[in-house]
Amino acid sequence: MMEKIKYVIQREFLTRIQRKSFWLLALLGPFVIASVIVLPVYFATLEDKDIKVIAVVDSSRVFVDRIPETKNLKFRYVDNVNIARFIKNFHQEGYWGVLFISHVVTYSPNSVILYSYGQPGLAIKYHIENALKKEIEHRILQANGIEGLDKTLQALKANVNLRMIKLDEQGKEKESNTSLAMIVGYVSGFLIYLFIFLFGSQVMRGVIEEKSNRIIEVIVSSVRPFELMMGKIIGVAGVAIVQFVLWAGLTFVLVTIGREALFPEINRGSSNLTMQENVLQSGGASGSLNLADADNDTHENEGNFTARAIFDALSHIDFVVILSSFLFFFLGGYLLYGALFAAIGSLVDNEADTQQYVLPVTIPLILAIYVMINTINNPDSALSFWFSIIPLTSPIVMMVRIPFGVPYWELALSMVLLVLAFVFFTWFSAKIYRTAILMYGKQISYKEVWKWFKHS
Repeated sequence: MMEKIKYVIQREFLTRIQRKSFWLLALLGPFVIASVIVLPVYFATLEDKDIKVIAVVDSSRVFVDRIPETKNLKFRYVDNVNIARFIKNFHQEGYWGVLFISHVVTYSPNSVILYSYGQPGLAIKYHIENALKKEIEHRILQANGIEGLDKTLQALKANVNLRMIKLDEQGKEKESNTSLAMIVGYVSGFLIYLFIFLFGSQVMRGVIEEKSNRIIEVIVSSVRPFELMMGKIIGVAGVAIVQFVLWAGLTFVLVTIGREALFPEINRGSSNLTMQENVLQSGGASGSLNLADADNDTHENEGNFTARAIFDALSHIDFVVILSSFLFFFLGGYLLYGALFAAIGSLVDNEADTQQYVLPVTIPLILAIYVMINTINNPDSALSFWFSIIPLTSPIVMMVRIPFGVPYWELALSMVLLVLAFVFFTWFSAKIYRTAILMYGKQISYKEVWKWFKHS
């Protein structure tokens, strides 16, 4: 029996792996994944290189020289101008925009207007708003005779950065990043959902194609239906493993290349931080000069700090556990659902008739996607626990929980139940497959399927 299954596996594997579509997906997939990882980080570190000069028309005479300039944002205060005429001609005079501040700004927040031909970014909006707000608050405090209160209030503002430390059963500490765990969990769960559908549908379409072309009649003359079904499922699983290995390996290489190419100064970040710590520990005039130099260096490389923080957070994720768990739960989920999809393919003569049978099979997967959202917010809830144990939903929900940390006994229980469920559903599907594979031109009901199962 094993020789025949081996032959079917080889045929299914080689037929699919030699297709151009397989290699196209295998090579393009890592580029897409690497782009999703690297490009958002790169775009987040980009700085506006253009220097924008804004003319400030301050009717209140309150904010002259009170709006701080930045590296790319300069303010020029103009007096004695007709605002309506100036708005029409400011671009010719070399200004990027005009900031008009009304004399009623202290009690009318909407009396500040920025005119520009380009769309101002949020950074410009918040910079101007915060500067004006701070000056108004300062003057209100002065008007009430409260000198120095603004500095006191500023000193009272606290900055808290909550670190997340997760303890295991032995009491060992491990720093965790909830936001990153949410992203990794969501992406892992959704990819398993996508891959189960993708490769399960390949099994179903392969069965339907052979049945509709009457090739199946020739095949079953030398191979038992169960051997044919298992060969198809395992053969497609082999294709999935090859694609997974290619995706994982190429994605790692591309992310590494992208990091080195787009963020060349990240690896020098630790030396910069060490230099700044030494500067802070030094004193005197030379210490002040060194501190200024360090600040300038920090300012010039501030874009890389964001990238370094993101890549440092990624380094705290145990990708060995993530990838090995992903491979197991994907294979377990695929083998389970692949058997069901093979049975569905044997029940119909063409793909258009599969809808009535596919819907009940896909309901657990769709339900798992909904539970996945709750799991991201509360990975240790009772709902998340049970859906990560039930075999029909565990491949998706458990993969969402793993980045947050899962007790080993829960992970082991989920894996064992998934393997047992695969054995059961393969046995169940084989009974249907054996009877239905040679039936043509008949609409098969659920009642009839159940009758086959009981009497076979």
